[in-house]
Amino acid sequence: MTRSLEFPELLQSFFSKRLIAQRQVSAHTIASYRDTFRLLLQFAHKKLGKPASQIMLEDLNAPFIGAFLDNLEHGRGNDVRTRNLRMAVIRSFFKYAALETPQHSGLVQRVLAIPSKRHERRLVGFLSRDEIDALLSAPNRDTWRGRRDHALLLIAVQTGLRLSEITALRQQDVVLGRGAHVRCQGKGRKERCTPLAKSTAAILAEWIREQGSAPAQVLFPTARGGRLSSDAVQYLVAKYAAAAEGKCPTLNAKRVTPHILRHSAAMELLQAGVDRSVIALWLGHESVETTQIYLDADLALKEEALKKTTQPEASRLRFRPDDRLLAFLKSL
Repeated sequence: MTRSLEFPELLQSFFSKRLIAQRQVSAHTIASYRDTFRLLLQFAHKKLGKPASQIMLEDLNAPFIGAFLDNLEHGRGNDVRTRNLRMAVIRSFFKYAALETPQHSGLVQRVLAIPSKRHERRLVGFLSRDEIDALLSAPNRDTWRGRRDHALLLIAVQTGLRLSEITALRQQDVVLGRGAHVRCQGKGRKERCTPLAKSTAAILAEWIREQGSAPAQVLFPTARGGRLSSDAVQYLVAKYAAAAEGKCPTLNAKRVTPHILRHSAAMELLQAGVDRSVIALWLGHESVETTQIYLDADLALKEEALKKTTQPEASRLRFRPDDRLLAFLKSL
């Protein structure tokens, strides 16, 4: 009879055996799963008073997982999409736990029965060209940090790369000269090349020359030469967006994030008349249908379509108030 795995062993086996050895998932997926369990274990330590190495699978029952999900929304301010993403990671682990620890099948099934939460599908946010120009002019390019941040923001709004793709770039991923482009490995281990505008290629050439040619060097390093964290990039984007509000007040009404810059790149392509299938390839979308969200959000395209239609004749009618009794009933 084989010994039942304790939770710490089970979690390590899930990562090393299931995700890495069997499924061979990408580094991005590993990072997403890792962050979910770090949040879960920190929450467990706070609520149960146990260090991560002493937590048992029985502690992670359905009510506890439900409390963790509620904390993500109301304690950390995460949206429903993020909550559902964290739940999908937990669900994947518990499916593995059902195979390795069948004696906990009842607990596992109750956790797996926790549903995903429905949410409204909002229009994607994006920046106008004036807002993009104001954002790009915000970094102080007289400093090393300002030149790095300007080049990073320029790459983000011109290529539409994901945040994880930008922070993973190395000098060897940038091809300058004729046919300038940047290579990256995105979701699903798919490698793609994204062309660079002449102005972007020139800025990157200056930046690489300043750093010294070193193919394996991170393209946008920290002051110590390491890789920028996602939090650091999100912070600098928000900082420069706040600084740019003086030049472009409309930024005050927008929450500017690295993903908003990705949306902005897509919207500029769409408004320039680029086909949806090309935009999907550009952004690394699995399906062309994913690009539909940009058509939904583009009011300018809809206004152009409206101009091409024949509008119905509409006569103006004089307003007549309702009967007082009917108005009373209507107000109830």
